Amino acid sequence: MSAPHTPLPRYYGTEAERSRWVRSIFSRTAGDYDRIERLLALGTGSWYRHRALMRAGLAAGMTVIDVGTGTGLVAREAVALVGDPGLVTGVDPSPGMVEHAKVPAGVRLLAGSAEGLPAPDDAADFVSMGYALRHIGDLAPAFAEMFRVLRPGGRVCLLEITSPEGAVGRTLLKAYLRGFVPAIAAVVSRHRDTPELMRYYWDTIAACVAPAAIMQALGAAGFVAVDRHVELGIFSEYRARKPG
Repeated sequence: MSAPHTPLPRYYGTEAERSRWVRSIFSRTAGDYDRIERLLALGTGSWYRHRALMRAGLAAGMTVIDVGTGTGLVAREAVALVGDPGLVTGVDPSPGMVEHAKVPAGVRLLAGSAEGLPAPDDAADFVSMGYALRHIGDLAPAFAEMFRVLRPGGRVCLLEITSPEGAVGRTLLKAYLRGFVPAIAAVVSRHRDTPELMRYYWDTIAACVAPAAIMQALGAAGFVAVDRHVELGIFSEYRARKPG
């Protein structure tokens, strides 16, 4: 099993409990998610997601499956680039997130997980995932599913936050994500579990496997031209292509 990080007993007891716990807390806090995301990204999230998708090759007319779509933050930028909401499908395992998704009319929202995408073979030109990699249970079947649903020549773009390599950078990011953001969330959020979600957010970043392991797993799934673009030392864009 190639989990993105080891179990975190502070939040759930065993690996088998991970998906249920994650799905539950995201559902409970979905109404707060966009508000807290703006705080996390200091208002630059939309601009950055748009640029990252462009860098990965997303263009007009391409069909997209956005995995772990949440409230639709990446899906909205995908629609802006492809030009037609009907070309974009969002998939998420959390009913609460799907319920609170704010996407243009025409975007399909489906229940499903990265390890079991509700799409036929060769269904899309592009697969995206925005900051959800740390929340899946196993990289291997998730990447195999992304490979399956892509057409030959299709592209994948996985956005993730990576812990800085230097001790100073790690300390500063931890202070912000595990200290400042949960404290503000306790004041502005509507659900009492939102601060816990933000603490979990940092803990998954700190425990996540190294970027090299993620790239190796993409290659093992059959992808080629695997690379990683990094912004500000923490925003990772994993990009790859299905041969064909």
